[in-house]
Amino acid sequence: MTLTSPAYAARPAGDNWLVRLFDWKPFLIVICLTPALGLLLVFLTYPLGLGFWLAFTDAKIGRSGQFIGLENFVSLFSDRIFWLSVTNTLFYTLVATAGKFVLGLWLALLLNDNVRFKSLIRAIVLIPWIVPTVLSAMAFWWIYDPQFSIISYTAKDVLGLRESNIDFLGTPWAARFSLIAANIWRGIPFVAISLLAGLQTISPSLYEAAMLDGATSWQRFRHVTVPLLMPVLAVVLTFSVLFTFSDFQLVYAITRGGPNNATHLMATLAFQRGIPGGQLGEGAAIGVAMIPFLIAATLLSYLGLSRQTWQQGSDKN
Repeated sequence: MTLTSPAYAARPAGDNWLVRLFDWKPFLIVICLTPALGLLLVFLTYPLGLGFWLAFTDAKIGRSGQFIGLENFVSLFSDRIFWLSVTNTLFYTLVATAGKFVLGLWLALLLNDNVRFKSLIRAIVLIPWIVPTVLSAMAFWWIYDPQFSIISYTAKDVLGLRESNIDFLGTPWAARFSLIAANIWRGIPFVAISLLAGLQTISPSLYEAAMLDGATSWQRFRHVTVPLLMPVLAVVLTFSVLFTFSDFQLVYAITRGGPNNATHLMATLAFQRGIPGGQLGEGAAIGVAMIPFLIAATLLSYLGLSRQTWQQGSDKN
């Protein structure tokens, strides 16, 4: 009996051109990527491209605009409220991101230890991240209310520390820090859980070796935890900065940019100018002005990440 090698076996009767086409790897790549590329084109590329175009026009709600070049950007450079929103956005992003990282890392280190009810605590920690932003904003709006605030009630009527209620949202700096506190509360779970996942990839033997060498807790954290956690820190930092810089719902739902435009971020100002104000071109220009800041934050994080190795957490040679 003669044996036929599989390499020279006859093709099945149904192996026609259609079967060979679906066996062709480039064709399969195109077929698999087409739906994803279509969704990106419809929901990302088109809105972004339209926003760029509107930024160079005098479009208003109800009528198409004419191309006016850089006039919208030139007018923004002399707009005091726009520069106030830029300052607010940078301050808001810097302070809120720092607060989220300090508290999130501290919480991740606590949860990484052997504590009782660890799984339950992790689930509870996720609640601020799971709750819809608008619901969180409404809760903080009641917490900051000048008449019905639970904080004012506790400080005034329960503890007797004050004679009047605290006006959290009535003055510019108080409103800014109130918004930062709300953003930190919402962002801690994302940072904590992400860093906790990174901490659990670090081998306990490294800490044991450091302890045998006489390293203190701070030295183990500085020379073992931080270098090995740096790639995760870079990624989480990137997303945290992007989320915070482009924050809209929390700020608009609590203060709507008040008092007297003191808490406007670039995102909220773009919405106010573009939709309620009807100036689509000017609102789009503010939105486009956010892009260089976001690109700069992403590049800084990428450069920091490119200097690290996932396996060793050390600088590349």
